[in-house]
Amino acid sequence: MSGADSTKQKKAKVVRSKTERKQSFFVKFTNLLAEYNKVVIAESDNVGSNQMQKIRIELRGKGVMVMGKKTIMRKVIRGFAEAGKNSPWESLLPSIKGNVAFVFSKGDLSEVKKVLEANKVSSPARAGATAPNDVVVPGGNTGMEPTKTSFFQALSIPTKISKGQVEIISDVHLIKTGQKVGTSEAALLQMLNIKPFRYGLKVTTVFDEGAVYDASVLDISPDYIVSKFHAGVQKIAAIGLQTGYSTMASAFHSIVKGYKNALAVALITDYPLAKLAEIKAALAAGPAPAAATAAAPAKEEKKEAAKPKKEEPKEEEEVDMGLSLFD
Repeated sequence: MSGADSTKQKKAKVVRSKTERKQSFFVKFTNLLAEYNKVVIAESDNVGSNQMQKIRIELRGKGVMVMGKKTIMRKVIRGFAEAGKNSPWESLLPSIKGNVAFVFSKGDLSEVKKVLEANKVSSPARAGATAPNDVVVPGGNTGMEPTKTSFFQALSIPTKISKGQVEIISDVHLIKTGQKVGTSEAALLQMLNIKPFRYGLKVTTVFDEGAVYDASVLDISPDYIVSKFHAGVQKIAAIGLQTGYSTMASAFHSIVKGYKNALAVALITDYPLAKLAEIKAALAAGPAPAAATAAAPAKEEKKEAAKPKKEEPKEEEEVDMGLSLFD
């Protein structure tokens, strides 16, 4: 067999293997769309293969993660939507941008989100990359020789020489969020052995039984919902009491207010109302402690009054000498 024939066979095997992988992905992705009705979409930029493997292991029993080319995933979803006659999966097409991962699940999607975003790995700053967070270089001894001073001066970082080594005088805000990392900044952080960025999967979109919403909704806890409900009920009750319009929220407060008014009228008119005797007894006993507390300051005032007063020195009267001279 000639060398040209062997090369053709190798190319044919490569093409066949690519076609087989595409077909298997088509089948797998279609089956997942048919089996599950919940999925989260996460951005997978700057995520390594080892990190993805760890995430897959932690997702066992909670969900199934699938990654592939966005063109192929869009094609599968369109085909599935056409076969299912306007399937709700088609609403996910605008969310498939860049490098994304689909995580199918039948359980609580908030738990899936926690697993995905908990696995982050520290990474050095690379030139040209967009900073996901602020980078601050801490002040202190860098351990570098004085020959590196010019490098810090180029980045406007104040330094001084201490014990034969370069020392940064104060903390420096080197990179802001969303700013592109320059070559000098990346080199400095590498020399200081600082890995300022943490990369991992970032959940962006959630699909839950046909509804598509932002991933931030998964962070809402039951306690947060209850607190918001209580705040709304309080506002409705306040409006009902102020306007005199009775609602379920203000009915209790209106009843209490009416009962207090009835008690006040009964106290004035001596009307035989239930538990009125107990209220009168409580009112009769109430002023006693108050009188005792009020008597204490009165006693102190009497003691102060009984003490002999010190005579204050009399001020000398001023004499208007001008009038006496010309009078």
